[in-house]
Amino acid sequence: MPSSVRPLVIVPTYDEAENITAVTERVLGVVPEAHLLVVDDGSPDGTADIVAAIAAGDDRVHLMRRSGKLGLGTAYVAGFRWGIERGYDLLVEMDADGSHPASALPDLVRAVADAPAAARVDLAIGSRWVTGGSVVDWPRSREILSRGGNWYARWMLRLDVHDITAGFRVYRADAISQMDLDTIDSKGYCFQVDMTLRVHDAGGRIVERPIEFRDRVLGTSKMSRAIVLEAMARVTQWGLQRRFGRRRR
Repeated sequence: MPSSVRPLVIVPTYDEAENITAVTERVLGVVPEAHLLVVDDGSPDGTADIVAAIAAGDDRVHLMRRSGKLGLGTAYVAGFRWGIERGYDLLVEMDADGSHPASALPDLVRAVADAPAAARVDLAIGSRWVTGGSVVDWPRSREILSRGGNWYARWMLRLDVHDITAGFRVYRADAISQMDLDTIDSKGYCFQVDMTLRVHDAGGRIVERPIEFRDRVLGTSKMSRAIVLEAMARVTQWGLQRRFGRRRR
């Protein structure tokens, strides 16, 4: 990766006090040239205070405090804006719970940063469902839900992406800066589908790299039935609009 490339790893948090220190150390350990922005939604467990203490001793770590639980999608959009305003070249999405392996981050970053101009990559996805990818410690029901949801999204949206709901990904910042971020109102899995679709529809190139995804060990999952239902409804809506030649918004 060229030394001039500046990656920003964006990590949304809500009650991740048990995980955030380890995640921060792992990220900066494998990509020391990266900066890390934690977007905290008013965690009552003191997550933001932990990050503030880390940031006081490491100028690569930054904290954005928000006043309430505003959702994953808005956290990433706020992080994207923050990174673009400060001139970062790559914008990385990563969970705070340790499920995304930091060891895979250098490969994802290189997939975008080192791509030749003739084969420019705008989005690299850490994928559970390509050859070499896997999940660990997931109940069978959750694996079926994820595989089925991704298959349905691929079929409805006619996208050749195996893990369209994946939340471990690296974007070129200039691909994000060309989007109308004000029109993004998706949450959870649906946000990831929405962003993938926007990159694809803008003519961007998307690649997937295999990762081993581990279920969180500490803390509580933020997954909910409402998030799953939103994703299914939006994917169906967008898929029908695309099939009938209409704009999705």
